[in-house]
Amino acid sequence: MSAKSAVLLVALLGAACATPDPYRLDGPRSGAGVELAPYSLREECFRLDPGDRIDFYFSSTAPVAFNIHYHDANAVVMPIERTSAREASGDFQSDRSEIYCMMWEAGADPALIDYRLRPLPRR
Repeated sequence: MSAKSAVLLVALLGAACATPDPYRLDGPRSGAGVELAPYSLREECFRLDPGDRIDFYFSSTAPVAFNIHYHDANAVVMPIERTSAREASGDFQSDRSEIYCMMWEAGADPALIDYRLRPLPRR
């Protein structure tokens, strides 16, 4: 391998390591006026480790199904679930390392949602 090839390889490996983790929750996330067409869904996913805590809130112009879930093999585990809500809020603490998702699903009526998600200090 030439010196030029070695420098290029090191640069490429460094760039790969610098790619941000899309699931890392290092600050608040929010959305305003997010459109949900009838029977469509939206997810906001984030990584939590045991003991990590979040504060969440959403409001919707029409009732939506809402949950916070993660996947365990073929199962979908929902620590928080609301079948028909226009608003929900609360704190959630993870008991395991997972990629969790807040998910909203519209019914027959379209909806506009506003949401906020933010990490909380550990207790």
